[in-house]
Amino acid sequence: METDDVKERARAAAQAMPQWPLMVVLVVVGAGLGLAGAGIWRAGAIVIGAGVGVAALLRVVVPFRMAGLLQVRGKAFDVTVLVVAAVGIVALALSR
Repeated sequence: METDDVKERARAAAQAMPQWPLMVVLVVVGAGLGLAGAGIWRAGAIVIGAGVGVAALLRVVVPFRMAGLLQVRGKAFDVTVLVVAAVGIVALALSR
């Protein structure tokens, strides 16, 4: 019985492993949302934009089989959309 539980946990961990790039992005964006919620909205928006930029970088660097949910369309499309969004978010945060 114990061995089956260990095998099931190992199988679940192996299936979740390709999602680590998304988790990195979610942690950074979550930190930005926390800052924005605390009233430091400009810094929060910059951190959120940086998180989206990290997503673009990870989409370029991480191999196809490891990209997980960062893959939406083709690599060029994903990176273009993420870079435009990151630049837009940071530009809006820095504008007055």
